This record gives sequence, C-alpha cells and structure tokens, in this order.
Amino acid sequence: MQRMSFILLFPLFFLSAASYAVSADRPLRVKPAAAPAATPASAAAAPAILSIIPAQAEPGGRVMIFGSGFGGAASAFLGSVEIPSKVTDGKQLEFSVPAQLEPGLYALYLKRNDGVTSRPYNFNVLPLRPVLSDLSPDQLGSCAEGKEREVIVRGQNFSEKTLVLFDGGGIKSRFVSSAALSFSVPQVAGGLHQIAVQNPSDSPSVPLALIIETKPAINQVTVGGDYVSYYELIIYGKNFQQNSSIYVDGQRVGGRGGQEVSEREQLVYVDCATLIYQRHPYSSANKDFRIQVVNQGGEASQVISVNAP
Repeated sequence: MQRMSFILLFPLFFLSAASYAVSADRPLRVKPAAAPAATPASAAAAPAILSIIPAQAEPGGRVMIFGSGFGGAASAFLGSVEIPSKVTDGKQLEFSVPAQLEPGLYALYLKRNDGVTSRPYNFNVLPLRPVLSDLSPDQLGSCAEGKEREVIVRGQNFSEKTLVLFDGGGIKSRFVSSAALSFSVPQVAGGLHQIAVQNPSDSPSVPLALIIETKPAINQVTVGGDYVSYYELIIYGKNFQQNSSIYVDGQRVGGRGGQEVSEREQLVYVDCATLIYQRHPYSSANKDFRIQVVNQGGEASQVISVNAP
C-alpha cells in the first residue's frame, strides 16, 4: 500500500515540476505605460512680444506690437481694459489707446483667442497734450484796461492744470472748459508776443502771436470849450501817450522835449484815448488845417483834416 501511494504521488510531483518549468520559461506580461496625451493646438507657445512702438501714447494714439505667436486673432489689454486689435500674419498687432483711459502706468499684455496670454509689459498712458488753435482777440491796444485786456484762448484738451505761457513764462489764467481758457494781458511793451499752452509734464504747444498795438489812431476831432483867448479841440482815438505830440500843418505841439508853436499853444493829455489841443487862433474864421498824433517812439497816426478857427 505504501508503494502504491508513492507511485501516485510521483506523477503529481512530476506534473507540478513540469508546470513550474513551463511557467519559468514564459515571459511575464507587463501592462504598457499610457502614452502621453497629444499636445493640443491651444497649448502652443504663448504670444511673444519683441517690440512696442511707441512705448507710451496719449488716449487715441495708435500702438504697434511686433513679435510672434499672436495667432489669427488676439486682444490687447491695458490693465483690465480689453482693446480690440488687428492682427497681421500672427506677428504684428495694432490697437488704439482708448479715449476714456486716465493717464498713468498700465500693464500691457496680449491675449490670444485661445485664452493664452503673453507676459506683461509697462505702458505709460500720457495725458492729452493741449492744442492751441485761436486767440480772441489776437490784437489789442496798449492802453486797453479791465475787460478789454482779457483774451480767450481756444483749443482742445485743456484741464485745470493747463498753463498759459506768455512769452515763455506762466501767467495766471482761468479754466473755462476743455476747449477754452482766459487770461488778462499784463502791462508789457507793445509789439509781438507769443502765447502757448502747456501741461505741467509736457512741452509747450505751438505758440500763437498776440499783438500789443501802440500805434496811435485818431477817431474823431471835435470843438470843445471856447474861452477868451483860445478854444479846445478834443482829439479822440487810441494809444495816446503822456509824451505824445501833435503836428498841426507840420508844426509840433506838445510832447517831451518838443517846442510849442507859441507859448499859448498847449497839448493836454487826458488819457490813452483823449488829447486836448488848446488852440489860440489869430482869427475866429474857420480854416482848414491838418492834425497828426505822433508818439515818442515815432509811431504816427493818420493825418486828419479839420475845419475850425
């Protein structure tokens, strides 16, 4: 019986060993690693900015960006403000600075239509530079006073910080609107003066000319008071001076250093617009004579014909 048990166990052992041998010769199955997912087109390289021209601009100014990877469509951002842009060949982008943006430093970056953004760059939005277009009036007499000396400056992009420059120096002005400022012309020498406007951090605008006129002019001559030995001729006009002279038929009367026609002939300065010629006639009969006003600098009025004693 024992011998039979051995015989039965021997085949089982042999089969087990054979099974082991076959298992040892067979290669192990290894689960292959998952292949990396294909990179979608949307994961392409981010837009790369090479140059920004210009690096600062006023609202409304045009900006060009050059680089690569812009795709078929992209938007520019200044801070959180998205700006529709025009893309050319995926490497050039153009946009205009929005008019509503306040001056200051902004982060400028691009966002492609697939949502991928570029790195940010600093961009400075400049305040709008004031533009000078007109002066009203652009000419006034040297003797103008009060409201007559007020000049309205017209243009664009004015603010309460905009300066009015008179011959290069700032003068007190009044902000009227974004298109108008006003100032009072100081007492200056006659001639041509330059008016410009400027924001504190900008260069001045192109100047306009303001003319301070000093040439005398006669508007009217009337007969005034009649006294025992003389009567008055009142000369009305503009730009008369305290040292102005008159020439009566070529003879000088009044003025600094001038010789009178006679001790009786006098010229009285009333104001910038009025002179009184005290005339001592030899006869009470009317006659024609000519009068001209000449200022100390040699500027002369037109010649006026008068018919009086």
